[in-house]
Amino acid sequence: MVTDLKKVKLFALSANRPLAESISKTAKIPLSNVEVVRFADGEITVNLEESVRGNHVFVVQPTSEPANDHLMEVLVLTDALKRASAASITIIMPYYGYSRQDRKVKSRQPITAKLVANLLQVAGVNRVVCIDLHAAQIQGFFDIPIDNFPGAPLLASYFKKKKLDNVVVVSPDHGGVSRARVFATYFDAPLAIIDKRRPKPNEAEVMNIIGDVKDATCIMIDDIVDTGGTLIAGANALLKMGAKEVYAAATHGVLTKQATDRIQDSVLKELVITDTINLKEEKRRPKIKQLSIGPLLGEAILHILNDEPISQIFTRIVEDI
Repeated sequence: MVTDLKKVKLFALSANRPLAESISKTAKIPLSNVEVVRFADGEITVNLEESVRGNHVFVVQPTSEPANDHLMEVLVLTDALKRASAASITIIMPYYGYSRQDRKVKSRQPITAKLVANLLQVAGVNRVVCIDLHAAQIQGFFDIPIDNFPGAPLLASYFKKKKLDNVVVVSPDHGGVSRARVFATYFDAPLAIIDKRRPKPNEAEVMNIIGDVKDATCIMIDDIVDTGGTLIAGANALLKMGAKEVYAAATHGVLTKQATDRIQDSVLKELVITDTINLKEEKRRPKIKQLSIGPLLGEAILHILNDEPISQIFTRIVEDI
């Protein structure tokens, strides 16, 4: 148990400063100073501007776009912290990059989710905190403690406040059925599944809808929205099958290419995401609503420091409505 917050440091790297500030405000731990330096050839180094000797250090850094740079920042800072005699190093990585490569789908493919886990551990990380890992088995890639918290309760609390009628929760593919089933319990709602195939990466083709969506308010739930193609194709198919309106929710708004424009121009009523990934001003659109996970992560830090259980922090927000 850590009772002296003066022996705790919170750092923010370049991926998501606003989220780090939200965490800092809740935990009442000021952000410490670190300078990220890039050399002309692209190499990265960091300058720690205060002592961390004997401190319990938390670093906020999702490995979102550009994933390679943001991952390297974490590794370089971790090495600096370890060499500066930090007592422990916890990486708060709300979005765990490379998580979609969690197994070999065909011969001669890498398992980069495991590679990233190895890199973090070799660098000297003592604990990792994530939100909605793409695949739960990634937790088994680590030999250090890893906390994988759900984003669904925060998303569900938003929709429960809207008091929608005749809700049907929809999984955009077979792989997300477990996630959708849990989400449906918050509304005591039935479940539907979109049967789709992927001709190639980042492209989706809807084949069939399993379940009754006629006259329903559909909420599609996923962990990652990237190009938006899956959600848009799914929304079109649901409306064609008689759905009244379609909302979408996802924990991680990767939103590459022209995803935000495509979503804004689509039949989707609204897309709700969390701020695990910083949504830059130029990507903001009226149809995209972002909820902050920062206050929950701020509480989680305090529970970690005090050796208290954490899971109830993320579930009680729905129960309180």
